[in-house]
Amino acid sequence: MPATLPPPSSLAPARGFAGRVVGVLTSPRATYADVAARPAWLGAIVVVLFVTIAPLFLLLSTEMGQRAVIDQQMQVFESFGRTVTDAQYRQLERMAPYARYFAAGSQIVGFPLTALAVAGVAFAIFNGALGAQAAFRQVFSIVAFSGVVLGLRALFATPLNYARESLSNPTNLAAVMPVFEDNTFGARLLGSIDLFLIWWVVSLAIGLGVLYRRRTAPIAMTMLLVYGAIALVIAAVQSMAGA
Repeated sequence: MPATLPPPSSLAPARGFAGRVVGVLTSPRATYADVAARPAWLGAIVVVLFVTIAPLFLLLSTEMGQRAVIDQQMQVFESFGRTVTDAQYRQLERMAPYARYFAAGSQIVGFPLTALAVAGVAFAIFNGALGAQAAFRQVFSIVAFSGVVLGLRALFATPLNYARESLSNPTNLAAVMPVFEDNTFGARLLGSIDLFLIWWVVSLAIGLGVLYRRRTAPIAMTMLLVYGAIALVIAAVQSMAGA
């Protein structure tokens, strides 16, 4: 019999939307209890998309941001052992001003689809495999509000990227703890692990624990192990591709 937690009090006053957004960062357990009791997801999706897209769009609208796009694409070519010709470089320069639109479009499509996929997996595991009870709307609302953490990452990382004149992720372990040489397996592994994604995993685990009245630690540990396995696969693929 899995360990369970008592249900959140139905007498707790409802939080406003702004209180929910802030509460995900400051008091996640109480906030997710409110979201589970009164599920709503559209506002959270819109806010996360706005705070993710707006700073990136502004960055990629600058000359520095467009140079950084070209540099990033050059690094991708070089990581696969390809040499960029003059004609290809000129093509990269012509496409750089459109990078902001591609980035915005990928977020508009990608975040809701990713949230749906995560909610679907969680719903299938808890409701299907474990026999727990919750509505999909509740699960999706929890996932949507957990995205506030990812929105905060964009607000944190974009000014750093502007100062560094780079689009490389400043919140992964490779940037925080540069203990391995570039292009080594260790550097790629640390580069695949993001501090904000760890925060998001723990936050989502809290939300699912509140919703399904289960303890957070086992959920968080399982999700972190899955995240670690994905990071290992990414680092291995990058190492083989760059060999």
